[in-house]
Amino acid sequence: MKKWLPFIITLTFAGWLVGQAFPPKDEGLAIAEFGKLPILNGGRRQPIDSLARNTLLQLRGKQTANYEPWKEWYQKPKIVPATEWFMEVLMNPQVGDTRPVFRIDNPDLKGLLALPLDKGFETDAKHFSWSQLQPKSDALLKETMRIVKDVPSDKRNAYEKAVFNLWRATFIYQQLKDSLQPPDARDWAAELRRFIENRDAGRAAAQAKQAGAPYDEAALDQIMDDVTRFNAMEQYDEFDFARKMELRMPLFLPPETGSDDHGWQRTGQALMEVARGGTPNFALAHYAVIGSAFRANDVPAFNQAVAAYRAELAGRLDANLREASHEAYFNHLQLFYLAMTISIFSFLAAIIYWFRPAAWEWLRVTAVQLLCLAVLVTTIGIIFRMVLIGRPPVINLYSSATFIAWGAPVLGLILERFWRNSIGVVVGSMIGGLCLIVAHYLSLEKDTLEMLRAVLDTNFWLATHVVIVTLGYASTFVAGFLGIIFVVRGFFTSAVTPELKRSLARMVYGIVCFATLFSFVGTVLGGIWADQSWGRFWGWDPKENGAIIIVLWNALVLHARWGGIVRERGLLNLAIVGNIVTSWSWFGTNMLGIGKHSYGFMDAAFWALIYFDGGMALLIIIGALPLHLWRSPLETGAAKPGKAPPEGAEPQPA
Repeated sequence: MKKWLPFIITLTFAGWLVGQAFPPKDEGLAIAEFGKLPILNGGRRQPIDSLARNTLLQLRGKQTANYEPWKEWYQKPKIVPATEWFMEVLMNPQVGDTRPVFRIDNPDLKGLLALPLDKGFETDAKHFSWSQLQPKSDALLKETMRIVKDVPSDKRNAYEKAVFNLWRATFIYQQLKDSLQPPDARDWAAELRRFIENRDAGRAAAQAKQAGAPYDEAALDQIMDDVTRFNAMEQYDEFDFARKMELRMPLFLPPETGSDDHGWQRTGQALMEVARGGTPNFALAHYAVIGSAFRANDVPAFNQAVAAYRAELAGRLDANLREASHEAYFNHLQLFYLAMTISIFSFLAAIIYWFRPAAWEWLRVTAVQLLCLAVLVTTIGIIFRMVLIGRPPVINLYSSATFIAWGAPVLGLILERFWRNSIGVVVGSMIGGLCLIVAHYLSLEKDTLEMLRAVLDTNFWLATHVVIVTLGYASTFVAGFLGIIFVVRGFFTSAVTPELKRSLARMVYGIVCFATLFSFVGTVLGGIWADQSWGRFWGWDPKENGAIIIVLWNALVLHARWGGIVRERGLLNLAIVGNIVTSWSWFGTNMLGIGKHSYGFMDAAFWALIYFDGGMALLIIIGALPLHLWRSPLETGAAKPGKAPPEGAEPQPA
């Protein structure tokens, strides 16, 4: 029976994955179909579903909205998809304003906004609605302006960061409320129709009044009211401070034909052009009917209106519609989340195997098969992303994290092929899972499929540089985590034998050779790309310095081993130092906010980086402690603590 358990467990996980591949069908409102409609946001075409998910990630850190966060999980709180919440914000903001989607943890910020500090009836003291925040929005804005003016971004404390982040979230929320229709609209389809019917009469009345002739006062009053409303929709896109932060309103209205980025319009912008006598964008009427049907909760009318707009797009912007549908499906799959979950189970199985390796070989096989499944899912996710954006697999910190989450498990499986002791699986699944967790937190900052900066103009050298140098990062981490396993198991348990120590040292030596080659070649290719893009091969940019430091560190480790300066234990300890070097070169250089490579996320993982490197430093200290303090007998003939050495055994050097 045991020989079938790995197959059964792996097949169960595979069945779970297959089940995730089929999105649930809409029951009632065609929410998923609405989420597939294309828009232009952040300089790229994307589905409404992506904007909804990314917005919720920035507001509450999750891709779903919990309308009853004060309820425990067993009380079944009302949790809705991001697109459903987004529809309320766009088309029924009076209801959307009551949804508790703003997460606030800082107690001083809660005090500024007069929010409850303790959990109570219909509040979990963490999530709040715009209706709760709006009465103190002026105080929030005033405090934000003070912070921006007086406190540099790298000097802000937890309270000041919380204030700024909340203001940013509320600003984005208010932009969205004005992005599809006037937020005070009650029946937008009828109001839009009335505006267009009155447009010519209103313009004529305005011209007559200016000329001092008799005019239709009712028509003039109507068009003036409409223009005031439409102009107000544009106010959140005109703040200079918001433009500097790249907080621009999404463009819902596509061009008449074509699949490029030219011709897309904001709704307020298009309405103002109509007021001046222009032709209404064809999508205006469709979105108006969709909005009125949603507000009236008329399910058949809403579904019919969404289907009619999709049919209209199918004849005008086929490529946009197809790309949006593919990305919405990618969002539904959440491949990296699935890979992270499987990696965690693989890690647990491999760790448990260590307790009884002779009897639980089936657990090691299970861990290997699960890690293979995780690598397969990660591979599909990376390829899917490449197809969506038409770029190499690494374009920012997020994609570098997912790529390392692929490379490290592959190297771990290679190690497991030669040393069947689950160490390769533990290292691969640990790094893969951690990197996917890092990727999740990086996704809270912005759109992970963002457009490339101008300096990242794609060419052959860029594609090869980012892939090869990231493999160098991944392999250096694999070597470092092998060192962690040696120190943790050797110091705290008696499981590390001299033979296992030598095996670990051979693993690290081989991986460091691989890391040295790839990090060096990747750095040279980066210089060639920089010469083509910026006109210089090397400029001592912080990211460039970080890359060469990784190369030099790996070379130092190899020379220390070749020169006999360190033996197995020293080699494994130096590999842990490589974790610190690589993490700072990977993340720390971006956090400096200077140089041409500061195009990634800046603040998301600062404290995580500090804690990670602090933990590595502690392990290095433990790894350097005298051997008589270790529980494992690391030298042949060495005795365990508290026991006499075997008769005739020679004293062993530390």
